[in-house]
Amino acid sequence: MPAFEKNRRPLRILFVGLLFAGIFPTHIVADNKEKNHSPAKSAAAESDSSAFELIGSGRLIVAHDEQSGDSPQEPQSQAVTPQPKSEWHYGGFFDLGCLLDFNHPSNHLFRNRGTTPRVNESDLNMAAAYLTKDATANSRWGMELEAQAGEDSKIFGFSATAPNLGGANWLRQIGKANVSCLAPVGKGLTVQGGIFSSLIGYDSLYAKDNFTYTRPWGADYTPYLMFGVNASYAFSKKVTATVFVINDYFHLAHPNNVPSWGGQIAYTVTEHLTFKEIFLYGPHQSDTALEFWRFFSDSIAEWKRNPVTVAFEYQAGTEKLATVGNLRALWSLRRCLFT
Repeated sequence: MPAFEKNRRPLRILFVGLLFAGIFPTHIVADNKEKNHSPAKSAAAESDSSAFELIGSGRLIVAHDEQSGDSPQEPQSQAVTPQPKSEWHYGGFFDLGCLLDFNHPSNHLFRNRGTTPRVNESDLNMAAAYLTKDATANSRWGMELEAQAGEDSKIFGFSATAPNLGGANWLRQIGKANVSCLAPVGKGLTVQGGIFSSLIGYDSLYAKDNFTYTRPWGADYTPYLMFGVNASYAFSKKVTATVFVINDYFHLAHPNNVPSWGGQIAYTVTEHLTFKEIFLYGPHQSDTALEFWRFFSDSIAEWKRNPVTVAFEYQAGTEKLATVGNLRALWSLRRCLFT
């Protein structure tokens, strides 16, 4: 009997050990399952993951803070509420180019060009940084501010026949610089003042926005930016009208103190086809007599359906020269672009 008692102690210890081994792992696994499959935690985790994908890690941290704590959480919908579109935008870009001219000019100049003016060398043609704010019904003021540098910024806004505007040497380092207001008039009247994108011409100053890296010669004889005031009103989803008053045809030129004025009608025929008609009238010579004022017209048609875009542009302009004989100068441009 004593021998039996001595042998029972190891059996009791083994039995107790098996009992604990059977109980505690069960509780541990159960706790883990409860933690991993809690509706609140699962929904929060999925919500956090979606928030990270849509709006970044900053929102993820806030979401974790909102879901933190030991108190039980209510089950949440897995759908992520769309975040309001930001009114502020910022960014930058740079443009490096190396154009090859088989004539190999010794001065490395691309003849009669206001943009991409140099060849057979590597150049920083444009670098820019920008900050913009949209004018909306909730916040009716907007702005555009852009600083730029590079070969393309040196002569693009000047005139070959008129004096430069005061401060032009530093203004050429400024791209768009303006403020705007969305006035509560009808469907919304947008008024913008400062340096803004030209309403004349199809091509952009920035190569990244164009069909090809180099702009056509006609584009360099067309203003890329305007300096003045414009007002735009959408009469319908298809028709938008804009009027403007500017200092000169080229925004960094100053031939006189009389402003020029003009307008644009944009008509969206279909979701793929758009027409624009632009006109400009004003003096661009030192003699501001009405007989020497310039009239300029620009007609643009664009058909766009990804990945194809086709555009046609026709420009016509005329002015009487304030020189001996008062000859009349004519300008005409026709071109078709596609990509």
